[in-house]
Amino acid sequence: MNIFRKKDASKNRTGMRRHLKLMDLILLGIGAMVGTGIFTVTGIGAATYAGPALIVSIVISALCVSISALFYAEFASRVPANGGAYSYIYAVLGEFPAWLAGWLTIMEFMTAISGVASGWGSYLKGLLSGFHIQLPTALNSTFNPKAGTYVDLLPILVLVFVTGVVLLNSKAALRFNSALVVLKFSALALFILVGLFHLRPENWSNFAPFGFGQIYGGQTGIMAGASLMFFAFLGFESISMSVDEIKEPQKNVPRGIVLSLGIVTILYILVTLVLTGLVHYTKLNVPDAVAFSLRSIGLDWAANYVSIVAILTLITVCISMTYALSRMIYSIARDGLLPRSFKELTATSRVPQNATILVGIASAICAGIFPLASIASFLNICTLTYLIMLAFAILKLRKEKGQPKAGEFKTPLVPLTPILSIVICLSFMTQYTLDTWLAFGIALLLGILIYFGYGYRHSEIEVKENSVKKLF
Repeated sequence: MNIFRKKDASKNRTGMRRHLKLMDLILLGIGAMVGTGIFTVTGIGAATYAGPALIVSIVISALCVSISALFYAEFASRVPANGGAYSYIYAVLGEFPAWLAGWLTIMEFMTAISGVASGWGSYLKGLLSGFHIQLPTALNSTFNPKAGTYVDLLPILVLVFVTGVVLLNSKAALRFNSALVVLKFSALALFILVGLFHLRPENWSNFAPFGFGQIYGGQTGIMAGASLMFFAFLGFESISMSVDEIKEPQKNVPRGIVLSLGIVTILYILVTLVLTGLVHYTKLNVPDAVAFSLRSIGLDWAANYVSIVAILTLITVCISMTYALSRMIYSIARDGLLPRSFKELTATSRVPQNATILVGIASAICAGIFPLASIASFLNICTLTYLIMLAFAILKLRKEKGQPKAGEFKTPLVPLTPILSIVICLSFMTQYTLDTWLAFGIALLLGILIYFGYGYRHSEIEVKENSVKKLF
């Protein structure tokens, strides 16, 4: 049994259409990253983890993500394959590590889509309650018969809508996403510009009330805030999962990742700075921190606009992540590690229909039935694990294939940057609780069982090897 057999998926021919340009990729990345993190997590992070020094936490998180983004950029230019980290690791470390990376990505994105949809439902319920509109109790929350609730209907409805949008041709889906991203920027620009005229510098006087924290095993402080804010950048890898539909992927994927990540980092720092300057950090432990801060200075009209846009913003995150995850499942199914029905493309729009429907149904079930209030740590630990694997993969890529050729993206300071990435990722992982590690262990075990129960035997490599043996 060879679980480390390799496959370079960049050599596969694809039936998808290459029509996405650099601007499409930048907006896809921003659409995935700017959502719950900026509208909710910034306030919670400042109030409970780092105070105004959360901007330092954001810089540390951005550093960790940026290093990993450099690895993605080099892989995208040297191994331009659909599927992101899964395909890159398949080509360098082998099949089983690739499957684990793919499985952890599926867990990350599926749970994120469900959580964002639940957050969308909560925002909309809050808005509707202002007009005295309320759903029947049985349809108003996740499964809890004692409370008379059985299903949360609104998240299911939004995911049905999102699935329908993603089933359109890629260009139409991303145009809709891009329009909502522009609207999102208008709300954040309004918040920053209005907030600049109402800042109270004394709110920053106790800049780091929780201190720096511990590099390993801390619960509060700047480092713990960095481990939380890592959640805010999840989704940057969406770009590398759509390589088969990108024009000039070897050039545009690295540019799209680096530019979208840079824009988002600056945006997070500005919003957090204004947020903690408007309202004392101790008051920001609320689910709608940006809108709350505007209401606190008497600007209800601006707060209402931000709230409405926040609802629409969460839809863009769902669209970006559903789009990316369906392409990930398509890539894994194409390799035989998941049922081949998930690699089927529609005749006209050439999108992976069954993979998209699977993502929509599974996410809707999770969002409608299971409470997902504490998923950020689980998402992070899944992501950090496969980013560590990617750092090892870049070291092995350089060892086996040498330096990038002319015209290919080159990660600077290798092997220092991969080693630094591994150290930072491990530091973040130790900030999480035992419950998070237990959930992670169960998810990892389930993934291992699926590989050895189905994936290994149905792998495209295994099928080809068996066919050759039969001939002889």
